[in-house]
Amino acid sequence: MLPLAGIKVVEIAENIAGPFAGQVLARLGAEVLKIERPEGDAGRGWGPPFYGDASTTFHACNQNKQSVVLDFNDEADLAWLRARIAASDVLVQNMRPGSLEKFGLGAADLRAATPGLIYVSLWALGAVGPQRLAPGYEPMVQALSGMFSLNGDPAGAPSRVGMQVLDLGTGVWAALGAIAALHRRQVSGEGATVDSSLLETAMGWMGPHWAAYAGSGKLPARDRSGNPRVVVFQALPTADRELVVAAANDRLFAKLAAELGHPEWATDARFLTNADRAGNKDLIIGLISDIMRLKSSAHWQQRLDAIGVPCAPINDLSDLLGNPQVQALGMVSSPPGMELPLMGLPLSFDGARPPVTSGAPSLGQHTKALRAIIHDGDLQC
Repeated sequence: MLPLAGIKVVEIAENIAGPFAGQVLARLGAEVLKIERPEGDAGRGWGPPFYGDASTTFHACNQNKQSVVLDFNDEADLAWLRARIAASDVLVQNMRPGSLEKFGLGAADLRAATPGLIYVSLWALGAVGPQRLAPGYEPMVQALSGMFSLNGDPAGAPSRVGMQVLDLGTGVWAALGAIAALHRRQVSGEGATVDSSLLETAMGWMGPHWAAYAGSGKLPARDRSGNPRVVVFQALPTADRELVVAAANDRLFAKLAAELGHPEWATDARFLTNADRAGNKDLIIGLISDIMRLKSSAHWQQRLDAIGVPCAPINDLSDLLGNPQVQALGMVSSPPGMELPLMGLPLSFDGARPPVTSGAPSLGQHTKALRAIIHDGDLQC
């Protein structure tokens, strides 16, 4: 049995962050009902590419859910929704700030009616503060938070992280908050209001950089592939393509130096410790690069793998599924009845990954069935 079996979730969310939070809960076994407006989740149109009538992005964030279409301006629809929420454990929402409150669906109203409800909100900039009601999307929050300043080639302009790291990360934090609140409710009987935001996620991810800045007063240097505080820990040139090498401690650096034919580097005062190497980074990286660019990446990967120095070629997505380690993990599978391979949940229980039981629902796929029956104590409206 999956860990969240028996937990009922109502999701009123669009795009990526909120739906991903709902999908995490669904993949862990919760019954997730996705409430959509007649026009549907805007994420359905975030293509091309499309699979069927929805974008592949929508499919990636909405598996194992049921979809019900409601008109929030219709009092009968709202009454049904309130009854459904009252019979549920968790509400996940990331709608435009203030939009649910005008329908009596804000945290204060719903928790007053159902004290045991876990009300989870995902915001752009946070639940408090002068900009709490501001809308926002991933690129602007990456820019606002300082993430841009840490990413990209130091010789060029700063750039965004290429994936929706804040949307997906905030979805995970929201799901984690819901699970923690459910655990507390078992003892106290009380629900909770759980808030997370893209800005808070960005700040959390930058914790080590912030600590370095707070401790030194120096802004972190941008490094295209490496880390300004750990050496050797970056992409290095070979005869054909770059290879990421992570000789991240003194022992591994000594192994790397010996393999490159220069064991004396490990006892050289300029390179003796990580701090020494960081202070002479350009010098040691130049010396290593001069040697590594003489042979292919496959040559160096084989040699470094043999001595236990972590390394990896810079793959693209087309290389991913052919990797034996990736295949062994079984992370990628297609939902029943679909030929669209999608990523699974990155954790397992007793050796089994939570399964995909259904693909993303079509718009309103379950409206008629769920509105027509009394479902496990829900009120019929």
